[in-house]
Amino acid sequence: MNKISLGRCLLQHWLDHRDMTQAEFARITGISPRMVSHYCNGTQKMTVEVLILSSLVLDVPMDKFYKYTSLL
Repeated sequence: MNKISLGRCLLQHWLDHRDMTQAEFARITGISPRMVSHYCNGTQKMTVEVLILSSLVLDVPMDKFYKYTSLL
């Protein structure tokens, strides 16, 4: 079985790409601004539910929100 190691969160990159602030993203998604900041700063990992919601709001595939490596 392959294992995946999550690296840096790319949420801030995608917010910048869409010209959206963390506050706007928080308001649209209903995620607290504090949690959005934690995700962007890498102090908290996004849950699957947050990844799905972020993917829908930002129109970005779920696998593009983290840099990751496969550990074979």
